[in-house]
Amino acid sequence: MNILMIAPQPFFTPRGTPLSVLHRINTLSKLGHHIDLVTYHIGKTIPFENVNYYRIPKIPFIKKISVGPSKRKIIIDYFVFVKSIKLLVKNKYDVVHTHEEAGFFGYWLAKIFNTMHLYDMHSSLPQQLTNFKFTKLKILIKLFEGLEKRTIENSAALITICPELYNYVEQNYPEIKQWLIENVADNSTVFGEPEIDEKEFKNKYRLNSNTIILYAGTFEPYQGLDLLIEASKDVVKNKKDVTFLMVGGNPDQVAHYRSLVENNNLSDNFVFSGQVAPELVPRFVELADVLVTPRIEGNNTPLKIYSYLRSGKPIVATNHMTHTQVLDESVAVLTECDALSFSKGLINILNDNKLKQSIVANAKNLAKEKYSYQAYVKKTQDIYEYLEQVKISTGEKQ
Repeated sequence: MNILMIAPQPFFTPRGTPLSVLHRINTLSKLGHHIDLVTYHIGKTIPFENVNYYRIPKIPFIKKISVGPSKRKIIIDYFVFVKSIKLLVKNKYDVVHTHEEAGFFGYWLAKIFNTMHLYDMHSSLPQQLTNFKFTKLKILIKLFEGLEKRTIENSAALITICPELYNYVEQNYPEIKQWLIENVADNSTVFGEPEIDEKEFKNKYRLNSNTIILYAGTFEPYQGLDLLIEASKDVVKNKKDVTFLMVGGNPDQVAHYRSLVENNNLSDNFVFSGQVAPELVPRFVELADVLVTPRIEGNNTPLKIYSYLRSGKPIVATNHMTHTQVLDESVAVLTECDALSFSKGLINILNDNKLKQSIVANAKNLAKEKYSYQAYVKKTQDIYEYLEQVKISTGEKQ
């Protein structure tokens, strides 16, 4: 099919939604679909077969975009809207495939240009306004609720990326056809596996301690890094030769958390790598003894959870809905969302080899049975086969 994909993100940058978009594009390309991608002026161009990039013009005063809602995104999204119209006027598309807030105007454009709209729903955007503390204005939240409602109701189909979103749509819009497609794809399917000198790699990042506890992801407040740093105090007392490896974060965020670590006299036990290429993250995972995700807010499952399940390393996570949609106590150590509970969970897994072996084995089995890349490809194929049938039946009626 000929697809106009609208991704209002800095694509590609190694974080949540852009990673999800990356794997969606990669899979659709491999399935033989043609994609014209409209996206921001910011980001790395990753080449794919059958994919053309259409970036908006460079905006000199906007060189980076933070995670979540922002005033800058409103400005940039206007240019995304204009670029999308130009392509729709010039070309004939079978599907307008939108991500996040692009759905708010994507369904309308699909109607005008007599094509189908597929909404890739990564989150509930009205909830994001409060989760990211963007606004408390009820009128603005109501506006976003109305936009989201119209987007869902006017879509030929939906993709939801976690059980919580799937259930939300199922309960409120039961007539809408949707597919739950979790972000299980491994970055190696796009970037391959880089060859590295392990000794040199470990020395570069000061990873020569007996125990390495890895956090990888963004450094936004909802990720619970303050909780993790507070929890580390008891862990360091219990395990002297331990390193908390913190992968990710922009320079300002890294400076903030490095200062917090220093103020708590924990500098010898923390390493901050900053942002790294996505293909390096699996190398950090291989070196780690424990993988942590201390998130305290949100309702979307972190993308890394699925690769963590396959990794052969134990997971310690907060007992929060963002995790428990996928994880239970058979595949991870789940703790309450406070530092004391999290430290106890970490110490428990570090000292209990039997527990470690059990949850690692169960996690691998779960990943194989439910969260394989083959299942991801099949679901993606299914939704586009459904859209093709809709197109055929609509054409017959006309």
